[in-house]
Amino acid sequence: MNTGVLLIQLGTPDAPTTPALRRYLRQFLGDPRVIEAPRLTWWFVLNFFILPFRPRQSAAKYQRIWDPITGSPLLHWTRRQTEELQKALPNLPVAFGMQVGNPPLASAVRSLIERGVEYLLVLPMYPQYSATTTASATDVLFHALMHERRVPALRIVPPYYEHPAYLDAIAAVIRDDLARLPWQPEHYLLSFHGIPIRYAKSGDPYATHVKRTTAALIPRLGWPRAKWTQTFQSLFGREEWLKPYTERTLVQLAKRGVKRVFIATPGFTSDCLETLDEIGREAREAFQHAGGEQLHLCPCLNDHPVWIEAMKTLVVEEARGWIS
Repeated sequence: MNTGVLLIQLGTPDAPTTPALRRYLRQFLGDPRVIEAPRLTWWFVLNFFILPFRPRQSAAKYQRIWDPITGSPLLHWTRRQTEELQKALPNLPVAFGMQVGNPPLASAVRSLIERGVEYLLVLPMYPQYSATTTASATDVLFHALMHERRVPALRIVPPYYEHPAYLDAIAAVIRDDLARLPWQPEHYLLSFHGIPIRYAKSGDPYATHVKRTTAALIPRLGWPRAKWTQTFQSLFGREEWLKPYTERTLVQLAKRGVKRVFIATPGFTSDCLETLDEIGREAREAFQHAGGEQLHLCPCLNDHPVWIEAMKTLVVEEARGWIS
């Protein structure tokens, strides 16, 4: 069978500049899955209160994490994951596309169809389901397929928030990183991207998936209950989001006398702005300003060999009957 594999990642701006961020944020924040608000009202807020100011602020943050050779960390690691998964699945074409920005998901779909793919296995790079990420990814995918004359058969890997392969990969990355750390953490944080509480109350299962990931991950790590906290980060807007908040928790820990903290971000499969700058710089500064001393950010799954093998497992399991 002519089977192909498609990885879907959120996306990244083309450059760490104000014009590039304006294009990126216009597309990202214009997604009704991401911002659930009356469309006319939100259009006015986005175009007159956010886009005139936020792109410059965001560009400055991206400039801090932008690599002079590899560029966007999210794009770099997604490309590396695709390359390594292709090596692990040499008989299947593997491609990736972005929901927002470049390379666009529609181009990746087109390239696989042009290579003769008749059976398409899709792996969203979001372990925990949320309408803001997973459903948005499938929206973009289905929209792309609307423009194809020959649409392949389709299977989408379901959320893998408590799949053993994913959990084992997270645990392996954390253990490897802790083994290299020259000091012993006093407290551990598992920080996940947040969503508004309103979304969860409307039926989004994300918060439940996060709790189940954490519950399955902690026994693998062996952390005592008093030594870890699961938190949420990346707040946007004024409404209440899932709690406890990462930065606020770090400040509270510092004020309690905790000096050394280790943070992992299991919901992010690739390092990006939210991990490298939000946690690696902003959260660290807040922690140290409140009296903390050392905050270490654990790398994301990125191209760790155990994660590549886990991705292969997720694909092979879902593609039963499509690949030999």
